[in-house]
Amino acid sequence: MCSKQMGSDDIGQWRIEYIPDKPPVPPDQQPTVDVVASPIDPKFANAIVRRLNQVAPLENLRHVKRVQKKCLEGGKAELSVVLCIVPDNGDLRGMPPDVQELISSYQLSTFTTKVCKYAALSKEEWEAQCKLWPTSYHPPTYNISGITGFSEDDSRSVFSFMKYAVELATSGNEWVVNAAVIVDPISSQVIASACDQVCHSHGSPARTSAEPRCYGQVAAISAKSDVNGRTDYDSLPQNASSNYLEQKGAVVSCLSPWSWAKKCAHQSSSSLWHPLRHAAMVAIESSAERDRQLFPGSGRSEDMVSEMDCAQYSAGSPAKRQKTEDLRFQVEIDEKRDVHSLQGPLEKPYLCTGYDIYLAWEPCVMCAMALVHQRIRRIFYAFPNASAGALGSVQRLQGEKSLNHHYAVFRVFMPQDTLRSVPIPLS
Repeated sequence: MCSKQMGSDDIGQWRIEYIPDKPPVPPDQQPTVDVVASPIDPKFANAIVRRLNQVAPLENLRHVKRVQKKCLEGGKAELSVVLCIVPDNGDLRGMPPDVQELISSYQLSTFTTKVCKYAALSKEEWEAQCKLWPTSYHPPTYNISGITGFSEDDSRSVFSFMKYAVELATSGNEWVVNAAVIVDPISSQVIASACDQVCHSHGSPARTSAEPRCYGQVAAISAKSDVNGRTDYDSLPQNASSNYLEQKGAVVSCLSPWSWAKKCAHQSSSSLWHPLRHAAMVAIESSAERDRQLFPGSGRSEDMVSEMDCAQYSAGSPAKRQKTEDLRFQVEIDEKRDVHSLQGPLEKPYLCTGYDIYLAWEPCVMCAMALVHQRIRRIFYAFPNASAGALGSVQRLQGEKSLNHHYAVFRVFMPQDTLRSVPIPLS
């Protein structure tokens, strides 16, 4: 039986932040464009703007407002309008004839000024842009299959699964590690979960799980027990924060992808070290094993792979054909998952198409690229990876146009009260 989900009051302290494909530009380094402008009489403003929109539209500067309003002493307003972009040679005599005629008709006094070349990606950028010339600002959103935001139920689900991932990352015997939880967002089931396995003792079981879990069960994991039900751990100290987790996370594989090489030199007889078994990689492996168990003898994935291989060698553009196949697979899987409750078991899924993954730490390049190959739909992580993060901190793999699949990336900010309740083993 599923327990009670997070309430509205709990949600208010959490936050989901979209990580855009391109890094934001510092406000003082934004590229600009020179334009010709002029003060105008307010009573002629509408007529002048309508005419300019016809003869000199700002096609590549749609974020720039045509009119600037300044309040002078005494409360009087002064309006200025962007007439056109400065000609390439800088000679104002090269302005379009219709603009020159407009200047002559209204006896305008021109001057040159700068406007920002690109639309602002943050409120800070927008405030800096408006110091040069007013621009419009629309907070950036992601768009996957028409989805551009989170409802309250979606947010509640995201927060619960992220809390589960962080609890999983902190449920070991000594150190905080990375944890990955692959989720089917349609059914709210955990497809697979795993922790880093770059180091584990002989005989210790691999801590992975491919058992589907009810959404409410995931949200109900006690703050004083780990995923295996152990209660040997104390909670975070009262002044704990994300910095505490960062200090405890010295062995997180994605934070230091090459640390295994140094540790191999000091390897003891009771431990095994492996360079590739990061949490995301182990979760992917667990998901594949789950598919093999649930769909014995099914050749669905293999057929799809063969079909894709043939497509790459067929006539036409291989990249374009590949993207077409990927889209077909996405639609096919989504449609089948939508009618799952009415028609019974699904056919074997294609890799992790349409799934979400929750990571305690931002993944490294290896893990991020593996998630591209797996066709993951959305990635959520709680803590940035300043040394090797591939999804915002150091690189932005999600914005690499040459890849044949792209996912949306989000960081989930957790309230301090939640971090205090996360089980941390005594050091």
